[in-house]
Amino acid sequence: MKSPIRPLDDAARDMVRSILQDARFAALSFIDPDTGAPMVSRIALVEGPDRLPLSLISDLSHHSAALQKIPVCSLLIGEPGPKGDPLTHPRLSLQAKASFVRHTDVSHARLAQAFLTKQPKAKLYIGFADFALVQFTPLGAHLNGGFGKAYILGPEDLD
Repeated sequence: MKSPIRPLDDAARDMVRSILQDARFAALSFIDPDTGAPMVSRIALVEGPDRLPLSLISDLSHHSAALQKIPVCSLLIGEPGPKGDPLTHPRLSLQAKASFVRHTDVSHARLAQAFLTKQPKAKLYIGFADFALVQFTPLGAHLNGGFGKAYILGPEDLD
């Protein structure tokens, strides 16, 4: 049987860039440290100024506590369009390592401004002490660009 994975090309790289630039939400998969089982949550997500996926997460959330213990996670990025089969729309499954950026970190103000540019309603709570920005450093990814368009990307393909 022929592999369904295509060689990575410029069109696929452009699709990845577009998915990341347009992102406003993602499904976050993480390991529950209490059970060892995977869990999924929806998070707000933007492409940060350094092109790393960036979120704002409360320490009160289950996924925040889990990521602080086990920072390896994955993100499913890309929303189905208004028409057609949702499985034909492009999406990126990104394997990543989560890093928390607290208010005291020197890069917090710059990242917060970038986050608020794309998620302005977060202005209401971005300054709360229990919220931290979270950067996701890519470890690898799978791009499903639609029917018959599958690609595997390494970290070097995502910068």
